[in-house]
Amino acid sequence: MAAALQTGGDIPVPAPVLAILRRLEDAGHETWCVGGAVRDELLGNVQQDVDLATAAAPEVVLKLFRRTVPVGIEHGTIGVLDDDNVLHEVTTFRRDVRTDGRHAIVEFGVSLDEDLARRDFTINAIAYHPVRHAWRDPFAGRDDLRQGIIRAVGEPAVRFAEDRLRILRALRFAARFDFTIDPATWAAATDQAHDIGHLSAERVRGEWVKSIATARSLDTLVQLWFDSGVTRTWLPECRAPNSSRDDVPVADRIATRDPVVVTAAFCSPNATIWRRFKGSNDEIHRAEAIDRAPPRPASAAPRDVRRWIAMVGAAADDLRTLARWRGDDSDGWSAVLDQIRLRGEATGRSGLAVTGDDLIGAGIAAGPEIGRTLDRLLGVVLDEPALNTREALLALARKAG
Repeated sequence: MAAALQTGGDIPVPAPVLAILRRLEDAGHETWCVGGAVRDELLGNVQQDVDLATAAAPEVVLKLFRRTVPVGIEHGTIGVLDDDNVLHEVTTFRRDVRTDGRHAIVEFGVSLDEDLARRDFTINAIAYHPVRHAWRDPFAGRDDLRQGIIRAVGEPAVRFAEDRLRILRALRFAARFDFTIDPATWAAATDQAHDIGHLSAERVRGEWVKSIATARSLDTLVQLWFDSGVTRTWLPECRAPNSSRDDVPVADRIATRDPVVVTAAFCSPNATIWRRFKGSNDEIHRAEAIDRAPPRPASAAPRDVRRWIAMVGAAADDLRTLARWRGDDSDGWSAVLDQIRLRGEATGRSGLAVTGDDLIGAGIAAGPEIGRTLDRLLGVVLDEPALNTREALLALARKAG
């Protein structure tokens, strides 16, 4: 999709970034604003996190500024803290001298144009000088922004061979901006998509999560992953959005961008993906709960809804979101769930009007029998919420004992 760019001769740059640039240039080191922030400003998306590229070597940057963080010093990146403790990245002009498809060894002491030439896509290889109001755009990135094109800098096959995560980045940018990937770039991406298994799970997970958060259309994003071939390696459990199966959700019916829920909408099982991604324990546990739980109550009857909540526990809201995604709440069970919660009806042991100590005090033997008794009482209360009083439950416990 063609984009309307900022047409003025300059773009706004935050004052702290401008101050860092001026200090570097006053010390004799050419410095420019670069990267995604410049791209997004051109598209009309105001950014505060503007990165700088400079001719100053990393050790020079460390000396020029009192408060710094060596966030990626081996690659030339120093974080400079402003007066509000906001970190701004300053990276020395560099070029790649060797890469294994995952990591690059870089060389400093090169020109701005050489630095821009090592970047992934033309829309990310634009530099702006806020003092001189000058542009450096050797690969016509602004033209590609106007035309809505994702195009690799230089030879696409070389760019992707340097770092195959760029294939996933191309898909992310295309879905985020609703841009088209140019034919040569797309051909190189699909040719090398089979060779992305060596990428670290953390980097792939990061791209997947960022892509979900930023895509204009989740259906488009997942279709791009399918069409490019990258799902075969990292998301083999997923099905294409354009599948003819009746149970395939129309992803864009709902606005949530929770990565676990979105992944479950397209992929089954879901937990195997988060294990492959080396996700957090919380992500894996949520995915496991989604996989093993009934997707909805047996009916919209309050008894069935309460029993379903008790069975699925903390997964209830994730499952409800997925059910709404599928259009599987037309009988009103979702509204019944809200009413149950509003009334404070018990759907777990913690909601019972008695505790284990109460049962011991009532003469129930301590140990496993306490848990079994609480479960029996919960079963009663799930059917008859009015019985959830201390007196009624203790009476039932004594009678059963």
